[in-house]
Amino acid sequence: MSLKNLIEMLNKQKLVDGMVHSQQMHKHDFVASLLQKQHDAELLNFIAKQSATELGGYLDALPLQDAQKLWHKLPSELENNVLWELSDVRRTELAGDRQPGFEDSQINVYELIEGRLKNMPISGRQDLEGAKPIWVDLINSTKAERMFVGSHFGVTLPDPIEATDLEVSARFHVEENDDIHLHSNFLLDREGSSKSVPVAFILHGGILFSLRNEELSVFRLQRRRALTQPGYVTDSVDLLLDLYGADVEVSADSLENIYAKLGVVGRHVLSEAITDQQAASILADIAEEEDQNGRIRSNILDTQRALSFLMRGRLLTPDQISDSKQILRNIDSLNSHTAFLFDKINFLMDATIGFININQNKRVNQLTVFSVVFMPINILAGIGGMSEFSMMTEGTPWPLSFGGFILGSACIGFVTYVLLKHFEKKRLKRTI
Repeated sequence: MSLKNLIEMLNKQKLVDGMVHSQQMHKHDFVASLLQKQHDAELLNFIAKQSATELGGYLDALPLQDAQKLWHKLPSELENNVLWELSDVRRTELAGDRQPGFEDSQINVYELIEGRLKNMPISGRQDLEGAKPIWVDLINSTKAERMFVGSHFGVTLPDPIEATDLEVSARFHVEENDDIHLHSNFLLDREGSSKSVPVAFILHGGILFSLRNEELSVFRLQRRRALTQPGYVTDSVDLLLDLYGADVEVSADSLENIYAKLGVVGRHVLSEAITDQQAASILADIAEEEDQNGRIRSNILDTQRALSFLMRGRLLTPDQISDSKQILRNIDSLNSHTAFLFDKINFLMDATIGFININQNKRVNQLTVFSVVFMPINILAGIGGMSEFSMMTEGTPWPLSFGGFILGSACIGFVTYVLLKHFEKKRLKRTI
């Protein structure tokens, strides 16, 4: 619904309210109450279909009285997001001194003081005034929050997921204003849950902006080092390179975990025998480790492309180029490890499938023996069911004749089974 339709709806409500209040009627208060509920329902239905950005625009454009009416109908969980969209004047008129805060999101601002990163606590808009950071880290931020932080520092901050969905060639570029944009995937390795988390980086005016939707161990590691080690970083580019380097370290740790898990799986696979249930569990474990190994390989290749872009663009100092080359050498060593792991995973999977085939062959062999043992019995049973058998045993009591027939069939089956076992042992001796 457009602003024009909203204004028409509010004007119509005012007209109807005026007509009802000007007339004398039976149960006037009751009718007015029903009418007010209807108007409230219309406004709530309208609000439910709008985004926070659209509602903020409507509140800025409406006359103050209408804006106050719409503001008071907003659900409490929506108010903070709408406050981000309002102009300072209209926000004061509607909410007084209330400032929009960072609720579900988290923003960390770091300044470089005496060679160490110092975290500035940020809870609202006013805390950014006068800040001179070298790193601004936004986690799970809304569009309105990104727009505010970006406008405060004069930079456009993208959604990390949308930015990382770009083609690979468009993830790393330099804007006309010399802003450097890099969009990479970082490894989130948790017990039972591992995935790649998209992260958007922007280097603007000596500040590194990082945007993501989940906390990552890479960033915790970087913050801990920069906070405790003086001189660990000197500028925003150092921070960026260290984040990429820490991501490679985390990937190496994850590869070590894969080695350990595949070692356990390998001991099961190389045991004398495994059941089909154990084989199914082993295949699931192998598939999980293969997926993790592939994700690590993809992430470190993404890091390799980002570092190559920075080096090709001559955006680094000689010391930073040296650090980047060291990270690239680490990535090359990890690539050989991931290739080895893929080979090991394929071997274990083939071995497990081989055990499954052996178990199936055993069952087929058992069925074959069973059918051969009962083959002569089936032939005799067919003969026994013919009328000639009754003629041959005429004068003999049927319990005796049929009992003898069954006993003879059992003896033939036993002899057949003994002969099969004998020939099987001879075959095994020849193969040995």
